[in-house]
Amino acid sequence: MILRNIELASITDKIAELALEANVRLRPDVLASLKAALSVEESPMGRRVLEQLIENAKIALESALPICQDTGIVTVYVKLGRDARIEGDLFESVQEGVRRAYLEGYLRKSIIRHPALGVENTGDNTPAAVEIEMVDGDSVDLTVMPKGGGSENVSSLKMLPVSGGLTAIEGFVLEVAAGSAAACPPLILGVGIGGNFADVAGSAKRALLRRIDDRNKEPRLADLEERLLKRVNGLGIGPAGLGGRVTALAVKVEERSCHIACLPVAVSVSCHALRSASGTVVPSSTVVP
Repeated sequence: MILRNIELASITDKIAELALEANVRLRPDVLASLKAALSVEESPMGRRVLEQLIENAKIALESALPICQDTGIVTVYVKLGRDARIEGDLFESVQEGVRRAYLEGYLRKSIIRHPALGVENTGDNTPAAVEIEMVDGDSVDLTVMPKGGGSENVSSLKMLPVSGGLTAIEGFVLEVAAGSAAACPPLILGVGIGGNFADVAGSAKRALLRRIDDRNKEPRLADLEERLLKRVNGLGIGPAGLGGRVTALAVKVEERSCHIACLPVAVSVSCHALRSASGTVVPSSTVVP
């Protein structure tokens, strides 16, 4: 087997770059969706809010300033190629990248060390949550997602009765959306269905990484996404919670197999500033064992 060396320093550098990018550059698909929403929103106040959000994204990018003052808690998704060789602590190299971005980029540090025992800010916005997945190949794909406290606070998980089926699932999603006026709509909702209590929330959050214009490959889930989006927008919450037709830009559903007696469902709510950035680190050398 031929292994490809990947330097930890390269991973740290890339994480720092992506963390800064995610905080100052609104994802192009999200920005395009906000612009498209202008043609749908009928409320004058709602249209004004959308115009301000679009202008805010423009100013943030041009000035290299955060899209939002809440620069979030960071989740880093790592896809590690099976043929890649990394010597050292991959987890710590990711943390160092986040640390560098938040210190050198003067981003707000919001992570506290002992939430149950007393507030003590870690001072560098670490630790970040890190998920590592083994994949084919010899490179490392990285995605950095900062997520603000306001949208995290209205996200929710529930173990629904199996007998409730799709009706219960849709009802729960609408219940969460109805309580999300303070989460800076228009929203993007990631919905996880199935798995178990521990991983359904992860499915919901990963759903937010999909493009706004992405259609679910499973036709029945694609139909569910469209139906939920229509029902959420029928709530009338509107941009910034001030009323209107555009309460959400998208609903993305991810489904996993689960126990026959369980129906776990999670809704990960994102504000209009759905932030993530992705990049790849390639090998620097080849090693033949």
